[in-house]
Amino acid sequence: MSRTFRTVLDGLAFAEGPRWREDRLWFSDMHAHAVLSVTPEGKLESHFHVPKQPSGLGWLPDGRLLVVSMLDRRLLRQEGDELVLHADLSELARFHCNDMVVDADGGAYVGNFGFDLDAGDAPTPTELIRVEPDGQARIVAAGMRFPNGAVITPDGGTLIVGESFGACLTAFDIEPNGDLANRRVFAQLEGAVPDGICLDAEGAVWVASPVSNEVLRVREGGEVTERLPTGRLAIACMLGGADRRTLYVLVSETTRPAEALEKRSAQVLAVEVEVPGAGLP
Repeated sequence: MSRTFRTVLDGLAFAEGPRWREDRLWFSDMHAHAVLSVTPEGKLESHFHVPKQPSGLGWLPDGRLLVVSMLDRRLLRQEGDELVLHADLSELARFHCNDMVVDADGGAYVGNFGFDLDAGDAPTPTELIRVEPDGQARIVAAGMRFPNGAVITPDGGTLIVGESFGACLTAFDIEPNGDLANRRVFAQLEGAVPDGICLDAEGAVWVASPVSNEVLRVREGGEVTERLPTGRLAIACMLGGADRRTLYVLVSETTRPAEALEKRSAQVLAVEVEVPGAGLP
């Protein structure tokens, strides 16, 4: 079936971490240091300024927002109209923090680069960090090759993480205390690299792949059922809309901060799909 993207929003610097909540798509404009949201009709709202670059977003059970602050390796928490420190991850994260997923109880799984990507350093395996609802943090997985987008299945029992430099999706069983067990390859990707991901009701994962300028739908085991070209870097994706059958895709021309701020050519695109979204985020 042929699908055509429509433009919901443009003029962004570098959009990341899309989340569907309360009839709006929330996301971070990373290089503009802003947490934003947009309606399906394109009405934009600005919520928070994050000086050290926002990335992954999530919510505590009581509705307070959690935001990854990348450069200082902190997780921030909404208190009224302000963001305060929820957890300092600087002693646990090897390099910049990036995406995360928050479970139904408010526990957050936070990834980090592991190395200085912009400086061209050699890729270094790193750790996945869990932050408890009270802000206590610990490492729950090691040897992760740039852990990036993550999802949790509807039953709360499985975590799936995109390993960008492993070109794969990796699954874990989630233990009752939030620890991770039974690490396994959910899907090895050919010719694609996972950045942001989202889960649908059939258990397939939509993967944004910036190296191949596309989003692809992948089943467990690696079968690709659909590929949608985006024409530019596909950074992240999220299933939203009233019936969660709208696939929102964040795209960009560049990942370089100065160039992204100058061009402001990043966009939010959307297309309708058959299978609705499921699980978290």
